Amino acid sequence: MPRVYAIVSPGAVPARRGPVRILAPMDVLSDTMAALRTGRPRSALTERDGPWRVDLAAFAGIGFHVVLRGSCRLRVHGEDTVLVAGDAVLLPHGTAHTLADDAGAPAALLCGGYEIDRARAHPLLGDFPEVIRLAAHPGRYASLHAVVTLLGEELRAPGRGADATLPALLELLLVHLLRAWYEERAARPDAVTGWCLALADPSVGAALRALHDDPSKPWTVASLADRAGLSRAAFARRFGALAGRPPLTYLTWWRLTLAARLLRESDIPLAAVAQRIGYTSQFAFAHAFKRAYGVPAGRYRQDHRPENPGRPAAGQWHAVLRERSPDSLQLRP
Repeated sequence: MPRVYAIVSPGAVPARRGPVRILAPMDVLSDTMAALRTGRPRSALTERDGPWRVDLAAFAGIGFHVVLRGSCRLRVHGEDTVLVAGDAVLLPHGTAHTLADDAGAPAALLCGGYEIDRARAHPLLGDFPEVIRLAAHPGRYASLHAVVTLLGEELRAPGRGADATLPALLELLLVHLLRAWYEERAARPDAVTGWCLALADPSVGAALRALHDDPSKPWTVASLADRAGLSRAAFARRFGALAGRPPLTYLTWWRLTLAARLLRESDIPLAAVAQRIGYTSQFAFAHAFKRAYGVPAGRYRQDHRPENPGRPAAGQWHAVLRERSPDSLQLRP
C-alpha cells in the first residue's frame, strides 16, 4: 500500500541560426503563471511497494510528477513512457494520464499540481506540449533538483512555518521546471516557436517586459516601439506576428488578468483595482472587465471567494486526483 507523507492544503520573422538566447523569459512567464493560478498549489509525497496503478482525470490546471526513487510507467493517450529516478514530468494542460508499475519494485514519487484559470488562458500556454519530460542527467538541472530535495524533506517532516514554506517551494518548483524546458528549447533553434520566439526576440521581448514591469503606465504603440528600438509600423507588425495579437490588445488583456487576480486575492476597493492596473476611470474599468469576463467585477470577486459554497474549494481537487482503486494516490484537503 502507498504511504503518503504529507499534503499541502492551505511581417515575416527573420530566420535564426545557432542556439537562441531567450532574454529573461521567466520574468514574463513567472508573472503570467502567477496571475493565472487560482487557489493554492497541492502536492504529496508517496512511497510504493508492490504492483500499483494510479488513474488521474483531466483537470483545469498543470500537473507534475518527479520520480525520487525507483521507476514507473506514464501512459498518456495510450502511449507509454518509462520514468526513472530523477525524471520530472510536467503536464501543462492537465491531461488525463496513468502512472503504474507492474513489477512492484519500491518507488517514491513527488506529485502535485497547480490550478489555472483556463477561461482566459495566456497564449504561451498553447506553446506547451501535453507532456514535458525532463530526463535525469548527472549535473543538469542542479537548481531544479535542489528544490525537489527541499520540497521532499519538507513534506516528509513539516516544520514550523510549513504553511508558508510548502506553497513557496511549489511555486519555485514550477518556475524551475519551466525554466529547464525553455533552456532545452533554446538550445534547439528549430524548436523555438510561438511565444517562445516572442520572448527570444530582442524587440518584442523588451516590449513585453516593459508591459509586465509597469502595466499601469499609459503605454502607446509609439512608446512601446521606442522601448523595442523599432518604428511604430515595424514594431506593430513584429509584435502581432510573434505575440499573436496587437500590442495594446495584449496590454488590455494583461491588465484585466491582473485585475482578476487582485479581485480573487484581495479586498482593495474596485477604484483602487482600476487605478493599480492603469485605468483612470472606474467606469471604463468596470465596462472592460464585464466585457472580458461576462460579469461585473464585484460579482466576480464574490463568486471567486474561497469560502463561497457554490465554488468548490481549491483543496478539494475533485477533478484533479481522485481515488480509482485501493492502491491509487489521492490528494485530500
